[in-house]
Amino acid sequence: MSEQIHVDLVVVGAGVAGLTAALVAASHGLSVTVLTKGWAWAPPGAEHSTSTFYAQGGIAVVDPGDVDDSVALHLSDTLAAGAGLTDPVATEPILAAGWEAVDQLVRWGAEFDIDAAGRFLRTREGGHSVRRIIHAGGDATGARVQEALAAAVAQSSVRVIDHATVTQILTAGGRAAGLEYVRSGVRAALWASSVLLATGGLGHVYSATTNPSGSTGDGIALALRAGAEVADLEFVQFHPTMLYVPGARGRRTLVSEAVRGEGGVLVDADGRSVTAGVHPLGDLAPRDVVARAVTAAMRRTGSPHVWLDISAIDDFEGRFPTVTAGVRASGLDIVGERLPVVPGAHYLCGGVVTDGGARTSVPGLLAAGEVARTGLHGGNRLASNSLLEGLVMGGVAARSAAALAHTAPSYPEVPALTALPACDRTVLQDAMSGAAALDRTAEGLTRLAALLDAAPMRALDTVADIEDANLTLTARAVVAAALAREESRGCHYRADFPWAARQAAPRRFCRADDRLVEVAALGMATVRAGDAGPMVSVGGAP
Repeated sequence: MSEQIHVDLVVVGAGVAGLTAALVAASHGLSVTVLTKGWAWAPPGAEHSTSTFYAQGGIAVVDPGDVDDSVALHLSDTLAAGAGLTDPVATEPILAAGWEAVDQLVRWGAEFDIDAAGRFLRTREGGHSVRRIIHAGGDATGARVQEALAAAVAQSSVRVIDHATVTQILTAGGRAAGLEYVRSGVRAALWASSVLLATGGLGHVYSATTNPSGSTGDGIALALRAGAEVADLEFVQFHPTMLYVPGARGRRTLVSEAVRGEGGVLVDADGRSVTAGVHPLGDLAPRDVVARAVTAAMRRTGSPHVWLDISAIDDFEGRFPTVTAGVRASGLDIVGERLPVVPGAHYLCGGVVTDGGARTSVPGLLAAGEVARTGLHGGNRLASNSLLEGLVMGGVAARSAAALAHTAPSYPEVPALTALPACDRTVLQDAMSGAAALDRTAEGLTRLAALLDAAPMRALDTVADIEDANLTLTARAVVAAALAREESRGCHYRADFPWAARQAAPRRFCRADDRLVEVAALGMATVRAGDAGPMVSVGGAP
């Protein structure tokens, strides 16, 4: 074990939430270390480790001077998409803080697409009443945001450790005290007044996803093992338009929802509209609605995909250079102005339960971004609310860390973590894709739970071993939540319970003696988590 080092804040993850938190915390004078599984500054051509980099659509944010939009309207759209599970008390301040968070991002160097008058260009995506999504580089918003944040961090006092895989959260006296990680086969510990999980999602519990290869549910697994509560894990959003590549596994190219916002139309193998008569918003209905309509069209026609007709979009390659590059990198081409698409695992709407200050049920342990369950997304995330949440809650987490920065350091014994239950990755992914994706039943989920519960112990000799153990625990939690929710709501569909219950109730789970136990039903008011420090406002300058 390396020498003991103590910092005010250690951040796990280098996407929008993690780097925003690091920058804001450093501006408050905190000592900050960021751990990322990939490159600190990825060389050209290398896969990036964050989902932020691959986000295409943009950031949903209300311009206070826009007479056609308002935070109230944005909240209404978010609540409608959330299928009764979005918490309005927690959501409104996140949406209201968006404009200030974007302004800070611009001051850090992000450049968004603007018109001749210098105003942000905006597009519209599924579930939005108006055009409120700002974008950069056409469909390269995530990449531009990632680059701006990384450049700002490189000029700051923040220390970044790349190719580091966290193995466990270290606790002392019932609170988080740091973490253990592995880098180049060497174990090391970092002690901290606060630990922030900003690890992203769990896309690779499925065989095909839009997420980068590092999205293996690490934050969910780490939090559960540390004693934190999770909620709404059954709500895994499948993006309706992932590029279809025959036989491909792992990360596939996302075809941004903005393509449909700019005039793209989904048609089946016979040329008929996929969403006609399904929803008043048609192809711009909430993602769960469109994803199921795509699946129904594939079953109806026997085709392995549907088509996204892009003939109505002028200069498609200029407006969507990222999609175009992804199509060609996949060995396909844009032939006949149509793209073959299928639904793909995209975003975890639930996560580690946090309060309005990004605090979890474990004192000193924070969570922000996709790994966190703030109450914003409910049963189905509204398009482009994810980068917004990461920006806002990253700043919130930093201010919570600042309130804890002078906590006396603790250096507990580092527990030996030599083996954990881990399924074979391909077996797990295929089983999850078959029984816990868009269509679920008690029979299929029960078989899946038995498979996961029987996972053999595996020595944690490699990063792949650690990831497989995290995938296994995270998949168990998703399946437990899906079995418990005997209704269909948002992006959780039970074929044996195809109706929605009269009342919407979030559910949360924790880990006890390696069992996943459901905690009492979660109320719709924001949960007050374990820290005794002062509440932290969502807004406020960094």
